[in-house]
Amino acid sequence: MEYSRLALFQDIADSEVEAMIHCFRMRRAGFESGQTICTYGESGGEVGVLLRGQAALVRFDYTGTRTILEQMEAGSVFGEVLAFTPELGDCMEVVSCGSSEVLFMEYGHLMKRCERACAHHSKLVQNMFRLVAEHARRLSRRVEVLSRRSIREKLQCYFRICRLEAGTEVFTLPFTFSALADYISTDRSAMMRELKKMKEEGLVRVDGRSVTWREGDGEATGRF
Repeated sequence: MEYSRLALFQDIADSEVEAMIHCFRMRRAGFESGQTICTYGESGGEVGVLLRGQAALVRFDYTGTRTILEQMEAGSVFGEVLAFTPELGDCMEVVSCGSSEVLFMEYGHLMKRCERACAHHSKLVQNMFRLVAEHARRLSRRVEVLSRRSIREKLQCYFRICRLEAGTEVFTLPFTFSALADYISTDRSAMMRELKKMKEEGLVRVDGRSVTWREGDGEATGRF
């Protein structure tokens, strides 16, 4: 496997990664769609690296309401020790979206001082801190979306973020519309009705998961 394609192992040779996997007693596990990869509060001090597939960080509040906090791609790193403390009564899980493979490691092995002062160990720690910072940025982005009052404002804010990140007015949603409703914390039927209105007004064009969002143009002309 080419570990260097994963952000956590960037600039680390595959042979060095294999050595760390053995030294840190890391373990691999496969998961199918809908399976829980880990539950925060029960996962202890493990850090997970998504080697293959997709997963979602999901929160269930005390009423059982499901909210997607983050969509994860191959290379994503997760774990209770890397997360912000959830609200009391909430349950947070990482759930597999389709077939996936995860590499688990003990956080203590990752952060303890290397007796051999290995350069690749230091690089691994640097990469981890960078990924944690990126994780905080994504959560900040989601707070920005959720801070909007109406469903339309939430959709507009999310589409604007996707457009800026893609660098083009045409981008692909990273998840289904059902998952998008969870992400913006609203009812799917209500969201689809609002999205239909936006399409009729020429504010957005949708083809499957492909979205065309011309901020300003659609609002000014009412059409593409």
